[in-house]
Amino acid sequence: MTHGSVSAFHTCHLLPPRMDIFISLSPTEMAVFLWKNLFQTTMGRILQQRRALLYNGAHEYDEELIKKKLQQFAGGSVNLSKEHSGIGILTLNNSRLMNAFTGTMMLELQERVTELENWKDGKGLIICGAGNTFCSGSDLNAVKAISNSQDGMNMCMFMQNTLTRLMRLPLISIALVQGKALGGGAELTTACDFRLMTPGSEIRFVHKHMGLVPGWGGAARLVRIVGSRAALQLLSGAHGVDPERALHLGLSEGTLSSSDETGSLEEARAWLSQYTEGPASVIQAVKKVVTAGRELPLEAALRTEKDVFGTVWGGPANLEALARRQKHK
Repeated sequence: MTHGSVSAFHTCHLLPPRMDIFISLSPTEMAVFLWKNLFQTTMGRILQQRRALLYNGAHEYDEELIKKKLQQFAGGSVNLSKEHSGIGILTLNNSRLMNAFTGTMMLELQERVTELENWKDGKGLIICGAGNTFCSGSDLNAVKAISNSQDGMNMCMFMQNTLTRLMRLPLISIALVQGKALGGGAELTTACDFRLMTPGSEIRFVHKHMGLVPGWGGAARLVRIVGSRAALQLLSGAHGVDPERALHLGLSEGTLSSSDETGSLEEARAWLSQYTEGPASVIQAVKKVVTAGRELPLEAALRTEKDVFGTVWGGPANLEALARRQKHK
């Protein structure tokens, strides 16, 4: 399609009845105006789909009740910093308990995910733990206090909802595994697109030793990452996975050279930057079509790909790339 075709395509499908509105616009201005309308409409629909919860009242899920219970178990924090490069750093901060999730940290994680969903300039996300360790799962004090079946199920559904939204963020995400990623911490790593490990670090699904199975969606995601055979071994054996074995299984993308908290974060940022170079709109579009391809039946994935394609075709990055190419001829 030529540039003129782009304008004709958008005009044909999106031009409103009031033709007089466009009389004063040049063809380029009209194309940009129509592209913005398409982008806003499509992005609104995709954002609504991404925030759709796995569980609601129809599943006997009472979110407000579990929030009130989780609020009783305070401690630690989940901090988010946004860099001008479009990379966010989400840090679990509860070093006294190896960054285990307290009740209020679970609530804060949901809040941070909501913030990231609304980050228009975001491109990438690194999740790490303070104090040179990742996360040891749930704070056992909170777990013991809500050990009845209904509360446990509500917490399970709350965290599955949150981590599913985290996984569907239009950002390319990395779990930076320093020290231990145990239980729920191991599950959290599977909600990221990639995992990078530092020397001496370990991912371990210890749920069996607690008389449990993963409840935050970690088992389902693990199967998709390493396959059912390896997932069964990791869950039933409850053995620690070191960087070498994680790389062999496809659970990790690589082992960083630094074990230092600052140094490993710099390495992870550099590794991620090779995938986040370019406009945020394009990086986010790439993540969305991959998420659709992973989660949806083929026909639905193709329709989503078409919708996302429409948000970037004829958009600023596309037109700029076409102009650069013409200039080079």
